Amino acid sequence: MPLPSVPFGREAIASILPHRDPFLLLDEVVELVPGTRVSASYRVPEDGWWFRGHFPERPVMPGVLIVESMAQTGAVAVLAQEENRGRIAFFAGIDDCRFKRIVSPGDTLTLACEIDHVRGPIGRGKATAHVGDELAARGTLTFAVER
Repeated sequence: MPLPSVPFGREAIASILPHRDPFLLLDEVVELVPGTRVSASYRVPEDGWWFRGHFPERPVMPGVLIVESMAQTGAVAVLAQEENRGRIAFFAGIDDCRFKRIVSPGDTLTLACEIDHVRGPIGRGKATAHVGDELAARGTLTFAVER
C-alpha cells in the first residue's frame, strides 16, 4: 500500500500507526520523509479524558502524554519506511526530556521528530513539541521496531 501524500489526517495516520482512540495523539502529518523526519500536529481536546483528574480546577495535559505524542510522531517516520510497514515501534526510552510550557485544553501541539541514529531494529530521534512558537517539550526518544 503506497503512503498517502502530505498533509494527511487521522485515517491515514491509523494506516501507519497501530494506535487508536482514545490513545491516538496525532491529528495531521504535515511533512514526512520516511526514516528521516516528520512533522505533525495534535489539537488538545477541550474534553480530553485526562483532564477530569489532571487537574479538575486547572486542566493541564500530562507530560507523559506530551511525550507519547512526540513518540507517535517519531513512529510515523519509522513505520512509514517500506521495511517497517505493518509493524509496531515500541517506545524504549527517553533522554534529556524537558518540559518548558504548560499545555492546556484547546492548544495545538506542533510536533517534530528527526531520526538521527538507527542500528538494526533500534533507533533514536530528537523530538520537540511546540505551542505556537513556544517550546513545550523536547527529548531524545529511543525506539525498537518489532521484528
